[in-house]
Amino acid sequence: MQTTRRELLTGAGALGLAAAVPSWASAAFAAVVPADAEAQALLAALAEDLLADSPEYALSLGIDRGARAALHGRFMDRSAAGDQARFRRCTARLAQLRKVDRVRLSPATALDLDTAETAYALAEEGWRTMPVGANAVLDANVSYRNTPYVVTQLGGAYSDLPDLLDNKHDVAGAADADAYLSRLESYAAALDGETGRIHGDAARGAIPPVLVIDITAGQLKGMRGTPVADWAIVKSFGEKCAKAGLRPSYAERAAALCAGKVSPALDRQIAAFADVRNGASEIPGIWQRPHGEDWYGWLVKAGTTTNATPDEIHALGLAQSKAINAEIDTLLRGQGLTQGTVGERLTALSKRPDLVFSNDDAGRAKLLAYLNGRIADVRTRLPRAFGSLVKGNLIIKRVPPAIQDGAPNGYAGPGSIDGTQPGIYYINLKSTETWPRYSLPTLCYHEGIPGHVWQGEYSYRLPLIRSLLAFNAYSEGWALYAEQLAGELGVYDDDPLGRIGYLQSMNFRACRLVVDTGIHAKRWTFDQALQWFQQATGMPLGQLTAELQRYCAMPGQACGYKMGHNEINRLRDKARAALGSRYDLKAYDDVVVQTGNVPLTLLERVVDGYIAKAKA
Repeated sequence: MQTTRRELLTGAGALGLAAAVPSWASAAFAAVVPADAEAQALLAALAEDLLADSPEYALSLGIDRGARAALHGRFMDRSAAGDQARFRRCTARLAQLRKVDRVRLSPATALDLDTAETAYALAEEGWRTMPVGANAVLDANVSYRNTPYVVTQLGGAYSDLPDLLDNKHDVAGAADADAYLSRLESYAAALDGETGRIHGDAARGAIPPVLVIDITAGQLKGMRGTPVADWAIVKSFGEKCAKAGLRPSYAERAAALCAGKVSPALDRQIAAFADVRNGASEIPGIWQRPHGEDWYGWLVKAGTTTNATPDEIHALGLAQSKAINAEIDTLLRGQGLTQGTVGERLTALSKRPDLVFSNDDAGRAKLLAYLNGRIADVRTRLPRAFGSLVKGNLIIKRVPPAIQDGAPNGYAGPGSIDGTQPGIYYINLKSTETWPRYSLPTLCYHEGIPGHVWQGEYSYRLPLIRSLLAFNAYSEGWALYAEQLAGELGVYDDDPLGRIGYLQSMNFRACRLVVDTGIHAKRWTFDQALQWFQQATGMPLGQLTAELQRYCAMPGQACGYKMGHNEINRLRDKARAALGSRYDLKAYDDVVVQTGNVPLTLLERVVDGYIAKAKA
């Protein structure tokens, strides 16, 4: 990959002082104007704020070094006081952003400012509307994870921080080892900070439903029940230290910290969940909590970056699921599968022995090899879809068994800015029966290439603030568009079952619009939602159960996928209609991916600029 603007700007205090401009932009768009320097200086200061608030992301990006070395030995302050401090900083920074006169700026810098202002305004609205749980809009590490419940089976210090320590914190020498030990103490403090908020939020009515509490407490107990010597953060640290030639006492100190500080903090969090369970409800919907309807309204807005209402989203999901299932029906008939509903036929197909990997270590190894083969194949096709390519630095790993019971079925993120750490695409292999072979290719394109890992690397070409701010609907909308794009590049031409798997994936996302709003706005029971979900998708019951449990823990987030995908396609249709013979797929894809992560409300402005330039 060519040297990026950020790489040229790092060091000498210059980070973020110029706007990276997509390659499609006109000279006028890219022109530097005097006011840009001041605006970009503000944006650079905001970026440093966000990194100071979330050292986790500085670690993920590999930039907690040099001038940011103070971040290398700590994690986010997850206490109630830390959360309120972030709220105050958000309010102050939003006021600064609103004062900047856009008229004096280049279009690129104006877009950067508008993106930041939208994020800060959304976050401030969230803190005021839902003053409990996790307001993650400005948390660069997990910006999608907004929820009224500060710790769930989907995340919290107990699961987030060991993953980062194990996979991201390298040890090249004594300074890195000391920072690792410091982070173990910060890990214990983060656990206690969240434990305090579990109690505080419960007093304000934000108690997770029983199913969320039980799964989360089960994962915590599973971690606590594992001997400290067998914890990955102890074992891998010892291996890293040995490789770096450091004395064994480092690993011994890590084990002592985990036994003396982390383990008791886990015990306190387990006890907190036992306490609040007494006030928990069997009903999964957020509507049954005080102010729950207001909370859900904001969560849907944060998840979709639109003003669509839950009723509108619900109706859209029903209509799109019906249309997609009609196409699946045609393909199933072509395979000789004619009896039963679409869902029933897909369920039968998913159980065919020749389409399921064996549910043992050998089967899991074959499944992972198959995924790597799909990624290798799609790489060869990408020059037909993009004019400018990134590396797509990627490895595929199994979700750690310790958290697989509550983890999503698949998730991924890009690697470090300098390329030394690859992006990781995780797949949950608790049971290989969850993954019939035909369902796997589309997951690769969504999570890996040209999906999340691919898109994330383009953001590294932009000013740092633009790499830190992410919007769920764009991120997940792009990943669904990546699934579609792979199909348009011919990956299913000789794989009709793979095409069915892709359409089943699309239908699954349309159905998310229905069941998320069904549970949280329409007052569906869990069983009612599960039955509808299974009939509509034909996917394995275990997989759908885990999905619904996820929506109960993180209301509204699941609505972002299809809403984002719909908008990217609507804008593509708009560009094609406006440009006619001058429309070019590679140019359009470059515009959307190089613009970087923006709220859907700003994406149309960018595409309109591309259309105007292409017409000129």
